Amino acid sequence: MPSAANHPDHLLLLHVFLSLYSILSLSRNSLQEKTFVSAHLLLLGAVLFLHLEILKMKYSKQVASPPSPRVIPPKFVPLKAHGSNRIPMARRGFGTKGRRIPLLTNHFNVEKPSNTQLEGRVLEPPKLKFGNDKDVLPRDGRWNFKDKTLVAPTLITHWAIVNFCAPCDIRNLCRDLLRCSKAKGIDLREPYTVIQENQQSSRNPAPVRVELMFEEIQQKLPGPPRFLLCILPERKNSDIYGPWKRKCLVDHGIVTQCMAPTCIDDQYLTNLLLKINAKMGGLNTLLSVECLQSIPFVSSIPTMIFGMVLSHSGSDVPSTAAIVSSRKWPLICRYRASARAQSARVETIDGLFEPVSPERDEGMIRELLEDFYQSTSKVKPEHIIIFRDRVSESRFEQTVNVELEQVKQACRFIRDDYWDPKFTVIVTQKAQRTNFLQPKPDANVPPGTIIDTEICHPKNNDFYLCAQNGPLGTVRCTHYHVLLDQIGFSADDLQELVHSLSYVYQTNTTAKSIVAPIWYAHQAAALMSQFVNSDMTSNSSGGGGGGGFTQIPKLHENVCDSMFFC
Repeated sequence: MPSAANHPDHLLLLHVFLSLYSILSLSRNSLQEKTFVSAHLLLLGAVLFLHLEILKMKYSKQVASPPSPRVIPPKFVPLKAHGSNRIPMARRGFGTKGRRIPLLTNHFNVEKPSNTQLEGRVLEPPKLKFGNDKDVLPRDGRWNFKDKTLVAPTLITHWAIVNFCAPCDIRNLCRDLLRCSKAKGIDLREPYTVIQENQQSSRNPAPVRVELMFEEIQQKLPGPPRFLLCILPERKNSDIYGPWKRKCLVDHGIVTQCMAPTCIDDQYLTNLLLKINAKMGGLNTLLSVECLQSIPFVSSIPTMIFGMVLSHSGSDVPSTAAIVSSRKWPLICRYRASARAQSARVETIDGLFEPVSPERDEGMIRELLEDFYQSTSKVKPEHIIIFRDRVSESRFEQTVNVELEQVKQACRFIRDDYWDPKFTVIVTQKAQRTNFLQPKPDANVPPGTIIDTEICHPKNNDFYLCAQNGPLGTVRCTHYHVLLDQIGFSADDLQELVHSLSYVYQTNTTAKSIVAPIWYAHQAAALMSQFVNSDMTSNSSGGGGGGGFTQIPKLHENVCDSMFFC
């Protein structure tokens, strides 16, 4: 029996119809849903519809019907790489560590006070190692240095005190500072001299006052000091701060610590000594897992950690891009910084990769990679973890396709055929409009609280972490988005690492709300942007920013690898 598709009458009608009318589109709707202008068109249309249905059934195995469009929530857009390479979001995984607690959140209804119930987990805080091999478990996200010594105190010799007309009892300050430093294990020698600014000099502009002070330093000291303690008259917004920091760190390569005496007690001096020790190359605390080298995927394989931020000061002021990177692997508590000025309000970091010749790259990533190599027994990082702060979800694609690509280009520029590092990229966002509460009204969310279930993306890898403690009702979690994970962390391992990085601050005795690399990068950006504001003689920008703005001067080689931003 011949098929309907091959019937001669049907084929004749079909050919007549095709010769008279052109087909504009095909439809999935039934015949009754169509209207025609005349009877013969209805007849011809019926025959055409029949033949098309027969052909569709006959060739259904070869010609697939177009798939229905996939509905994507507008808040989450999949990443699409340039060209044919698509870099997908890291897939979701759920953590299991920690005790489970009930929580309330206003995540789904910000405007109204109604809350949604969900479940969180509280991670155990990491143990901290102090001097004399003493381990301490932080309590409620806090610890202290009472009756404890620093894990790696430094020797500080050939240093001086300068005073910019601040009311201060220098004699008592020196006595108490030496006493507290001895209690913490720091070998702080007597200052070589104390230089007081005269009243006549204090009437000059801040840059002139700094120049005159350095003239006195060069006259009274036999050589460049290793450290300068600077006493400022104002605690905040002192106009001397920027020019003084630039003069010390850029021109002379001298580590400096500023202070403004208000209420000087042992707690104040201890906090001051923590900053001085970190800047001079010492270590105040370590994570116990650092000493045991038991951090998954980090301690066993050379790993480098980046913290990247872009700080905007205003529409007519150049932005500051700052990156800090870990050094001396397998430690994850030592960092150095690099910063560049760039065009205002541009949301992508410039200056990551800047080849100026076939053999020379002047980008920030190359500078930091070389430092890791030199500080880590000439070992290249096999794993690179990038924390990028303050990126909106609409720019996730740009973070991977533009910024990460520049990092990869800087790595490829080294031209090592046997070196192909794996990357993990994590965006950090402050959860400004999402609050988490415990059911009982008089309790904060405990430090170490993780939320990775109900309110997170169903497929992409993201989680909320509240690492810090704070006044009741003021705690804000940080939202971490894992854009890429070539290293292959499990959910528990990655969340434990992020939690631990909130405890490696060298100048604090509390866990911070965000990982240390991001916090340090913000500190470096804030400090080095003042070099531009106070600089009168630096060169105009090169390839980093454009627009005629002044580029941030490079640090002196004596301090470029120090934690000057603490």
